[in-house]
Amino acid sequence: MPTYISLLNWTDQGIKTVKDSPKRLDAAKKSLKELGAELKTFYMTQGSYDAALILEAPNDEVLAKFLLRIGSAGNVRTTTLRAYPEDEYRKIIASLP
Repeated sequence: MPTYISLLNWTDQGIKTVKDSPKRLDAAKKSLKELGAELKTFYMTQGSYDAALILEAPNDEVLAKFLLRIGSAGNVRTTTLRAYPEDEYRKIIASLP
């Protein structure tokens, strides 16, 4: 399954209700599972982003649906990257002419 890294920032609404964020994280995990995806790792972070997620999803469409679900709740904004593990990276590089 493709791997993705999502960087999150709390919105004004999200930070005002930050004490509810563990419940929102549990709901996000459940939503991912229902979509056939999985949250592999969650980190609260310091710096430019408030949290980082490592996710696996069957495809980009499933991931987009999940991100739209959590984004539409108004608590976070996301920046998401497709991540290639080392074995995929090596395969891609080896296939270059």
